[in-house]
Amino acid sequence: MNMTPRERVTRTLRFEGVDRPARDVWTLPAAFFGREDELQALLDQYPSDFGPSGYRDPMDEAPLYEPGHWTDPWGSTWQNIQRGMIGEVKHPALADWSTLAHWQPPYHLLGQGFEDVNRVCASSDRFVHLGLPRPFERLQFVRGSENVYLDLAWGVPEVFKLLEMIHDYYLRHLEYVVKTDVDAVFFMDDWGSANALLISPAMWVAYFKPLYKDYVDLAHAHGKFALMHSDGHILEIYPHLIEIGVDALNSQLFSMPIEELGKRFKGQITFWGELDRQHILPFGTPDDVRAAVQRVRGALWDDRGGAIGQAEFNQGYPLDNIRAFFEAWWGPPEEPSPRPTHQGA
Repeated sequence: MNMTPRERVTRTLRFEGVDRPARDVWTLPAAFFGREDELQALLDQYPSDFGPSGYRDPMDEAPLYEPGHWTDPWGSTWQNIQRGMIGEVKHPALADWSTLAHWQPPYHLLGQGFEDVNRVCASSDRFVHLGLPRPFERLQFVRGSENVYLDLAWGVPEVFKLLEMIHDYYLRHLEYVVKTDVDAVFFMDDWGSANALLISPAMWVAYFKPLYKDYVDLAHAHGKFALMHSDGHILEIYPHLIEIGVDALNSQLFSMPIEELGKRFKGQITFWGELDRQHILPFGTPDDVRAAVQRVRGALWDDRGGAIGQAEFNQGYPLDNIRAFFEAWWGPPEEPSPRPTHQGA
């Protein structure tokens, strides 16, 4: 059977059987430095089954990948010291709670940037998702990470007020998203350290699980899939994300026991990558990459679907390793075709 990319991803998410594993690749701008033509030629040989949405995020106007300081629409000032990478917040908007009474999310941005989304969806046969709520990360960007952890630990009332305001903003944003022709709603938050959640599982269930359930329920009510990304060791929240109906989860599989993930959750959620980008892709050999792909396939994939071959490429990853990733998942290259806009998490 020969499927369009949209059909392939859709059937993967529904466990309905596919002609080959669905494919998705994220590339940071720094991945192209010094070898743009060579990397692009390789990516063109393995076109993604996911496509751009046509959404013009107001945040894209910020110098995300350029060195220097800039202030985001939420009022926090970032610093970036390396071109092609994303910096970090140095001066959070609400470092002092005394300013909360006069602070508001950037409601003026709601509804902006959607003018081309339906046209792009109609003109493409690729699977399209759009979001991008990130309540826990936005809480940290606005308040400062150290402050947030202390606030949550002490149960400071203001932090819950701020989280409520952020969640309200994202729900309003998603009301626009679900009225478009995209296939899925996408949201994210990095929840894991190298070996555990960043907060207690009980606190996560009490304060954050209900937020994600709202996003999933809204997506499903409008016939959209619900996709999520989270880095780190997040084994403890996999069952909760399955319970609230997340269709696919992009996670750092190699931070967790992959075989246990397969035994416990295979067939209940689609594993949307990823391949190890901390050790194997940057520092391993092509044989290491091929072995890693086979480990993922053996634990998580079958012909019904339920797994998407996915990786993120960054600066300096050997081209031979990138090539080995593609060939281990999909064999010899396909005929080149236009590739969607670069994207990264």
